Amino acid sequence: MTMKRIFIAILTALVALVALAQTPQAMLDKCVAAINTQGGVTANYSITTGQGTSKGALSMQGNKFRIISPEAKCWYDGKTQWSWSPVTSEVNITAPTADELQMTNPIAAVQHFKTNFNMKRAKAKTAKTYAIKLTPKKKKDNIKTLWLYFDENTSLLRTARFEMSDKSVYIIKITDYKHKSLPASTFTFDKSQVPAGTQVVDLR
Repeated sequence: MTMKRIFIAILTALVALVALAQTPQAMLDKCVAAINTQGGVTANYSITTGQGTSKGALSMQGNKFRIISPEAKCWYDGKTQWSWSPVTSEVNITAPTADELQMTNPIAAVQHFKTNFNMKRAKAKTAKTYAIKLTPKKKKDNIKTLWLYFDENTSLLRTARFEMSDKSVYIIKITDYKHKSLPASTFTFDKSQVPAGTQVVDLR
């Protein structure tokens, strides 16, 4: 699973912050509206794979977002994106196209799932849990099945489980949701978050 795919998983999970609607599709629409009407959102996340678990922090407001973790750091201010990876040891500046934003922007990611996946309510394994099962309409998609698990007491998405076509499994857990208004600087490159002397490459 690529880092961009992980971004989709994380950000799409974060979008699910409001009370569950009558249908999964309607619920996603309300989640998108909630992001735009309740100010900013911060949360912590963990991603568990066959190789172990990684953790990070999220910040999001409108169509802007920031992801901070040891494996990747990304800032997007609504126009410009800065991405850092320990693999390249550099920060890349880009001006993403609409198609590219589908891989990172939470609103675009939700629209992707609504358009390209079938959704239905599933039977939850535990009490007080609302589960949704998503399956891709096209078999060529790398995701075989996506499961979303909500806490019915709080209506918050707590877990997303991705079952991939290669039989690998990715489990994302989101905790410590907080609503707050975030300054614009939150979503622009912060050099203190990367090693001193890191090269910044403008690819625009």
